[in-house]
Amino acid sequence: MVRSAIRTIDRVTALNLRPHKRRPWGGIAWLLLATGLGGCAVLGGRETTVVAPAAVDWAAVTAPVESAVAHDPAIESRIDRILAGMTLAQKVGQMTQAEIHSITPDEVRRFHIGSVLNGGGGWPGKDKRANAAKWLAMAEQWHAASVGEGGPDAVPILWGTDAVHGHNNAFGATVFPHNIGLGAAGDADLVQRVAQATARAVRATGIGWVFGPTIAVAQDTRWGRTYESFSEDPALVARLGAAHVRGLQGRLGSDDSVLATAKHFIGDGGTALGRDQGVTRATPAELVGLHGAGYRAALQAGAQTVMASFNSWVDAASGIDHGKIHGSRALLTGLLKERLGFDGLVVSDWNGIGQVTGCKATSCAAAINAGIDMVMAPDGWREFIANTMTQVGRGQIPMARIDDAVRRILRVKLRAGLFGKRPGDSRFAGQDAALQARELGREAVRRSLVLLKNQDQVLPLRRDRRVLVVGKGADSMEIQTGGWTLSWQGSGNARSDFPAADTVLDGIVQALGAARVVYRTDASGVDLNAFDAVIAVIGERPYAEGNGDIPAFGTLHHAGRYPEDLALLKAVAGRGKPVVTVLLSGRPVYANDLINLSDAFVAAWLPGTEGGGIADLLFASGAAQPPRDFSGRLSFRWPASPCPTASEEPLFARGDGMGLRETRPLGRLPERAVVGGCGAPTEISIFKVSAQRPYELLVASSTKRWKTRLAETESGSAGVDGAPQPDIRWSTVQINTQADARLVTWMAPVEAPASLLAWAAPTTVLGPYANAALVFDVAVSKAPTSPVRLGMACEEGGCAAALDIAEHLRALPLNVRHTIKVPLRCFAAAGADLQRIAVPFRVDASAPFAAAFARVHIAAGAALQTDALRCDALRP
Repeated sequence: MVRSAIRTIDRVTALNLRPHKRRPWGGIAWLLLATGLGGCAVLGGRETTVVAPAAVDWAAVTAPVESAVAHDPAIESRIDRILAGMTLAQKVGQMTQAEIHSITPDEVRRFHIGSVLNGGGGWPGKDKRANAAKWLAMAEQWHAASVGEGGPDAVPILWGTDAVHGHNNAFGATVFPHNIGLGAAGDADLVQRVAQATARAVRATGIGWVFGPTIAVAQDTRWGRTYESFSEDPALVARLGAAHVRGLQGRLGSDDSVLATAKHFIGDGGTALGRDQGVTRATPAELVGLHGAGYRAALQAGAQTVMASFNSWVDAASGIDHGKIHGSRALLTGLLKERLGFDGLVVSDWNGIGQVTGCKATSCAAAINAGIDMVMAPDGWREFIANTMTQVGRGQIPMARIDDAVRRILRVKLRAGLFGKRPGDSRFAGQDAALQARELGREAVRRSLVLLKNQDQVLPLRRDRRVLVVGKGADSMEIQTGGWTLSWQGSGNARSDFPAADTVLDGIVQALGAARVVYRTDASGVDLNAFDAVIAVIGERPYAEGNGDIPAFGTLHHAGRYPEDLALLKAVAGRGKPVVTVLLSGRPVYANDLINLSDAFVAAWLPGTEGGGIADLLFASGAAQPPRDFSGRLSFRWPASPCPTASEEPLFARGDGMGLRETRPLGRLPERAVVGGCGAPTEISIFKVSAQRPYELLVASSTKRWKTRLAETESGSAGVDGAPQPDIRWSTVQINTQADARLVTWMAPVEAPASLLAWAAPTTVLGPYANAALVFDVAVSKAPTSPVRLGMACEEGGCAAALDIAEHLRALPLNVRHTIKVPLRCFAAAGADLQRIAVPFRVDASAPFAAAFARVHIAAGAALQTDALRCDALRP
């Protein structure tokens, strides 16, 4: 599930016409080739017939599935009785899922709402530290509002949550390793026990539905959701996905059972370039055999709900574009419901129906007709209900489809034992103790670790050694837990937000005692001679989907995205002390340079709250402890280059990993550099004459609090109204081609500088852009005499960084074009968070200064070019 939907129409086919995706539709009725279903769309105020692609012969590529949850005639008879007494408003209400902060219990009652959810970072009363009792109290409110005095057939509400690695939204809950780590453990029994513990924690908060497991088969690890995938191997995904379903659901209706969700149906792990919500090209046989393997297993295990995926599907055999899965009848009904025999409910993703051609987030007859039974309309649920009832009245959605959707919803609720029970009836309800399973979490961490190098059997370290621990990940709960932890992206969390948890550093101190451990984030000023070994804990900063994607012009080179980790290892390696590197990451990365600098190298993935489990394997077992060894094995290939291809030999194959007694000398690994990224495009355009979006060009003053959009105006001025002169002027001029530049003249005094800036929403992730630089053309017409600060910033001015380039500008000949290249690492060193940049280009200056700017962009590889500026030549 994602926090917001991207409403971009990627492709429109209309009688072989290709309208521009931004072109207003006006009153033209386009005949669309839609996704999986004929029906109606509303475009430009007119209803338009939508034509379905040819049917797919699913019988040729897959057989039906027999679910562990048997068909029950008594339940079906009860559904008939309930359905017969329901109004259309009640039925559509059951098909509606609202976010807990956009609805009240009274609205649940009045609109007959079937489900609520809390998104990532959605807590009761917006209280991040709400305990189990507070969660339960809210669940009781929803339940009471939904059933009222309606008697035994009153339909109870169903609350869903993203408990994807433990009950990760709940304060104090044990957070387990993400799926990629459990995939490395490869143990179905362990996965089932983790899921059982998750179910108990979820029931403690009064919730009955989990949006998990993710059973994507990730094929390109540039995908930001790779860590949610057990493996690139469909057989392993199927085995562990089924175990996860069994662990969550247990015996349906029991105190420790929650409904599982197989997601995201189908092909989310196979998108081109690993782009989230992108396009998956596969034949029907490939789609079912590779990406569908986990669904067959999950349905056999009894999964009662399936979540539709944001991606699109193009049939590589026929060339037919089936469009977004949310609107594909061929997949949601033809494959899932009819061929595989799934009789549970299909839920949409967050505003997912809005991505279907001709639809919006609150109105999509095509998605419902395609097979969506419950619509996640987090904020727009009122409009969704009104629009859907109108569409039924107009015949755009057949009443039979509404009845089928509600029948499925009622079937799932009855099978889950929700009728006649309150959330507080579970023996775990309201118990904070049920949120925790720390020993299990620590076991899961130990089982997930993969030892990739152990030169001269450096590991295990003796417990009487004195150890220097370095690295940003050693004492960071954010880095070791990753995305989908308390917040959506896993960011914004403090150590105090995890009262029952251990960092990696905590585990090391537990193993050796505080007197033998010294911790520094870096190694500057540390005398290594005082230590017997160095443990470096490095890794990726937290991310979830979207923000975690490595774009085509980035690479899998870890040090290219996190240069501080390479600098750290260079500072401690080759100094006569063994270096043990622990990498915390959501995917395998190209790390030959890091491995070369390490005597031992451990892939620790995203271990969750029990980071102490890592220390359990770094040190020799104590006298009272059983002997332990590394048993984790890679569930993904480990790349041998920054831009691996499918045919390239990996550095480590899937299934690789070592035990402590094994000796596998690696020798020195080749270190490959890539100028640019792994595929086009290799830049982000910020301001160009032909490509100004998604960035807006503005002039502003932070001290005088004015801001003006340049829009498409050729010239203008801005400042405080009524002032004798403006603070800034601009005009359109030529540097390279006609009207490609903005000549900006600063007239503001030194004490109140004005700004030229580019701004975009949502924020841009610049971190993955390999060796990138901010590049722009400039022609100075009036040299500055005071600082000219070139900067970047996050939303609301946070994480701002600015570098003074005035000296460099003064050295340029006047009115001559010059290209300036400032490495992104310079901004990062000055405090910019490259993972969430909203202002990638900002020039703050005061009079006198005038210059024309053109061709502003982020260019991958430009930081390596000889004319790029040096960071040490730029003053913050």
